[in-house]
Amino acid sequence: MMTQTLIREHPAARTRRGSRWIEHWDPENPEFWERHGKKVARRNLIVSVFAENIAFSVWLLWSISAAVLVAHYNFGFSAAQLFFLVAVPNLIGATLRIPYTFAVPKFGGRNWTVVSGLFLLLPTLLLVVAVSNPSTPYWAFLLIAATAGVGGGNFASSMTNISFFYPDRKKGLVLGLNAAGGNIGVSIIQLGLPVIVGAGGLFGLVAASAGGVDLARAGYVWGLLALVSAGCAWFFMNNLSVSLASFSEQIKVVRHKHTWVMSWLYVGTFGSFIGYSAAFPLLIGLQFPHVSIANFAFLGALIGSVARPFGGWLADRLGGARVTFWNFVAMAAGTVVVITAVNSGSWPLFLGAFLLVFVTTGIGNGSTYRMIPMIFQRQAVLEAEGAATETRDAALARGRTEAAAVIGLSSAVGAFGGFLVVATFGVLELLSDGEVATGSIATAFGLFLVFYATCILLTWWHYRRRTFMIQRAPNLSMVDI
Repeated sequence: MMTQTLIREHPAARTRRGSRWIEHWDPENPEFWERHGKKVARRNLIVSVFAENIAFSVWLLWSISAAVLVAHYNFGFSAAQLFFLVAVPNLIGATLRIPYTFAVPKFGGRNWTVVSGLFLLLPTLLLVVAVSNPSTPYWAFLLIAATAGVGGGNFASSMTNISFFYPDRKKGLVLGLNAAGGNIGVSIIQLGLPVIVGAGGLFGLVAASAGGVDLARAGYVWGLLALVSAGCAWFFMNNLSVSLASFSEQIKVVRHKHTWVMSWLYVGTFGSFIGYSAAFPLLIGLQFPHVSIANFAFLGALIGSVARPFGGWLADRLGGARVTFWNFVAMAAGTVVVITAVNSGSWPLFLGAFLLVFVTTGIGNGSTYRMIPMIFQRQAVLEAEGAATETRDAALARGRTEAAAVIGLSSAVGAFGGFLVVATFGVLELLSDGEVATGSIATAFGLFLVFYATCILLTWWHYRRRTFMIQRAPNLSMVDI
């Protein structure tokens, strides 16, 4: 009955004392959703957003810390070394997203959010160790920066978990909000860290604090926030029994063509967002040394994050494929302007064009993630067409499980794109004999432009052609993808 107790101990969790398992969960049922589901889902979403925000802040900790090292410390690192210091956490975070994706169906969303929150203590406390010793070698900095990658893995588990809580009709906006809450963590770390460590910020309104610049303070602050996020997850989140699935059930998605197509597109959107967010402070400091990094570094990540739920909302109404296609066109156009600004040395043009590109990364992040559950739900409906209700329900449940797995896997592939973006800048700077070269930066953006062209073609070929729509789902309109 609908009025029966909603939260009960799941049979598979009887030995896990203190766990909060929800055994019955049916968000597609309007009565269930209005009477029980909405409130529980909202509570889990709020905590998930907070936990993911802290994780993203830790993941991008070195994006702004590297810029502070340039301005206020004397470790003597080259431009190429600094870019790789920023890039390594992206690589580790991308790699960790793969096991994090499968952790929620194995251990439960609430349980894993607690554990992954506690993992954030490692990079925050090691930051304190690194910057407190002036003789810390570069290789040690590189290893310590790599541990910040644990913050990148949280996104995959968070998005996988929240996708089970909400009905399909709301997933575009909700996944956009959940992701945006985490993405804003990038902006918060880039805005807040200079203030906390005494390096300025807030458009020059905050001067260096007494005692000078001290990066160790940032480690202590975000370490404490990591503990708070883990505590909130422990007390206020739930595990869903419907999200439980074996590894073999989830890994089947690697055989689907659309898993890899959507992962490629997500490299173009999220890979660009996280890569540009990580590189933006260093690009400003190296290309425009007269500009205050603390006053502008956070803007790109902030605008891209805010644009993400708008992209999901727009995709819910116009269709994910349509929004994604035109968004990539706009992203390519913005990149052309960025190249022009770099070559001309115009700071106002560079800032305006780059912020436009950040907006498109956010919109594209939202629209692509709306596409994934719709694609796999549609395939499930087509496979069960004409079958009994029980068979159809089972197909839809399988579609939700597969979509959740693809959401996590595509987030991992997309994060690898973030590493490649920063690494491209680093390699090209290295090839320029360690000198800061305008030509190498413009070349990097030229390579990214070519990649966006492939994203435009793939989106059109697989999801925008009328022949595809007639072949795959003749009774559904374009807006449904």
